Amino acid sequence: HASAKKRIRTNARRRKINRTRMSRVRTFVRRVEEALASGNHETAREALRVAEAELRRGVNKGVLQLGTVSRKVSRLNTRVRALA
Repeated sequence: HASAKKRIRTNARRRKINRTRMSRVRTFVRRVEEALASGNHETAREALRVAEAELRRGVNKGVLQLGTVSRKVSRLNTRVRALA
């Protein structure tokens, strides 16, 4: 069917977009992890601020669920606060 072929095209396009978005989210989270590993509280705090915005954007764009993001932000925040 033509509709099935269109879905295949659409899915491929969406998959590419979603993979890009997830990759970007993971990059920002990794920066927080690296800042935590280095032990620099100020850098970690700033990295978390940027990462949280990116994670929330992931929720808005539909690549992540709100509960997952809330949990991740909470756990990162706890670790950043412990560094202070």
